[in-house]
Amino acid sequence: MSRILALDHGSSRCGVALSDPTGSIASPLDSVQNPDSKAGYRAIVDICERNEVTKVVVGLPISLSGDETDQTDAAKAFASQLERRLQGRAEVVLIDERLTTSEARRVGGSSDEDSRAAAVLLERWLAIEERR
Repeated sequence: MSRILALDHGSSRCGVALSDPTGSIASPLDSVQNPDSKAGYRAIVDICERNEVTKVVVGLPISLSGDETDQTDAAKAFASQLERRLQGRAEVVLIDERLTTSEARRVGGSSDEDSRAAAVLLERWLAIEERR
């Protein structure tokens, strides 16, 4: 299995997590600052290239009631722009990220909270894929 990158997009920071090559373990990486900037996109593309990422899972913030918000629109726009910048080297998919941050808080750890939330998101994705 190839590596998968998960992103917990925020306007000032983007949490980042990477799978191992077998798709068994999700590890948080350092967050990317200002992800919507040229430098932010470049940092994410560089991570993808260095790690031979074939899929990027972007968290889709949806309210607990299931409604879309301004943050939902921002995450969709970010994912679309990232897909263009990756130029077909990796597929970009969106996945519901509800409660990933609160789970990351509960679990704790030494990595920053945004990247721990991205790791929770990636663990969910890997579990879904394993059932397929």
